[in-house]
Amino acid sequence: MKLTALTVGSIETNCYIVYDEETKGAVVIDPSDDAALVEARIAALGLEVRAILLTHGHFDHGGDTERIRRLSGAPVYLHPADRALPSWLTHGLSADVDLHDGDELDFDGLRFRVLHTPGHTPGSVCFLCGTLLFAGDTLFAGSCGRTDLPGGSWQDMAASLRRLAELDGDYTVYPGHGEPTTLDEERANNPYLEMALEQ
Repeated sequence: MKLTALTVGSIETNCYIVYDEETKGAVVIDPSDDAALVEARIAALGLEVRAILLTHGHFDHGGDTERIRRLSGAPVYLHPADRALPSWLTHGLSADVDLHDGDELDFDGLRFRVLHTPGHTPGSVCFLCGTLLFAGDTLFAGSCGRTDLPGGSWQDMAASLRRLAELDGDYTVYPGHGEPTTLDEERANNPYLEMALEQ
């Protein structure tokens, strides 16, 4: 399994492409609201996109998924709770497949487990893939996602942060914005994780 990361779009969203070097099968996580860079990287690597996974429904994470969908024919996966977000937050985003907590997804041997982690949005999810945690806007290095937009909830965010903190073992965390980190680093130094654990 290989990983390539791009910072894309108007709010500098992290897009991740996870792929198998032999089969060239790939999964795109959060292609953002400007998919041209993502398309170029997919083409340069000679990849065949099997799925487009969205950590949540905000436009900066999935507002331009239609371009990748047209290019690849791959379905778009999103938690159904985010279908009700206002259009100014989604920019008309649509999805093909509903994600649910505990789903085990397998795309040509690229395996992902879905964790429903509401707080930033009602349908926010994280994806576990081996020792990698794709955290969307739930967990950042030293911080967490905002909860003041429609559908946001600090109570839900705190519960989601606790859930991540209580995962067994360490993970490399790939957030929706900013630099990668590790779960152990955030357990030790993230004040929002500490606050959530105290509640």
